[in-house]
Amino acid sequence: MRLTDKVAIITGSAQGIGLATALRFAAEGARVVVSDIGQQRVDQAVAAIVAQGGQAIGAVVDVTDRLAIDAMVAKVKATWGRIDVLINNAGITKDARLAKMSSAQFDAVIAVNLKGVFECTQAAAETMTAQGSGSIVNASSVVGLYGNFGQTNYAATKAGVIGFTKTWARELGPKGVRVNAVCPGFVLTPILDTVPDAVKQKMIEKVPLGRLGRPEEIAAVYAFLASDDSSYMNGAVLEVSGGIQL
Repeated sequence: MRLTDKVAIITGSAQGIGLATALRFAAEGARVVVSDIGQQRVDQAVAAIVAQGGQAIGAVVDVTDRLAIDAMVAKVKATWGRIDVLINNAGITKDARLAKMSSAQFDAVIAVNLKGVFECTQAAAETMTAQGSGSIVNASSVVGLYGNFGQTNYAATKAGVIGFTKTWARELGPKGVRVNAVCPGFVLTPILDTVPDAVKQKMIEKVPLGRLGRPEEIAAVYAFLASDDSSYMNGAVLEVSGGIQL
């Protein structure tokens, strides 16, 4: 198992790609920190990991709340003594065309998807650099690479995450901490529940593989980047999209 005894914090890990990642990491031998905003969903995710024989603890954290993030880091260090992996997976959407997007919609997405990544990474990186080792994986998106109609705020955050990744790879690499990013395409998660079927079909038509992605397929890439199999990868931005053409 590639992640045996590695301590991994995964934000937004009570559903969707985050939950698939938490389950995959536990199956690979990691000690998983399930971090999300709802106590019930966090408890359910922890129970699912334990039921499959894994190790996990829960942390109810809003990534816009630095005090909560710091409390989580302290809890993890008190429980397991180290932090080996941070998966910055938490994210939201509040879509609208430029002309109709409100400041509240813009600010909310920036706060979670961009500033939240900054806050979580700053909090965890202190421990990783003291250890002299660690792997940080940031969730960007194909939207951060190519843009997307109606997603000014989301595209800005996901492009910004790529900038974070390139910068932190330079700053933290010399201290033994690798930083990489993953750009998923359209994946079958609860975030697509409100998307009409006709729109989903148009998404599929843009993918040469002829289907949307599965959360488990993104989780597999996260696991690779968290593991020592990717030990010479730093500052990489991996597109996992089925070859989508936006």
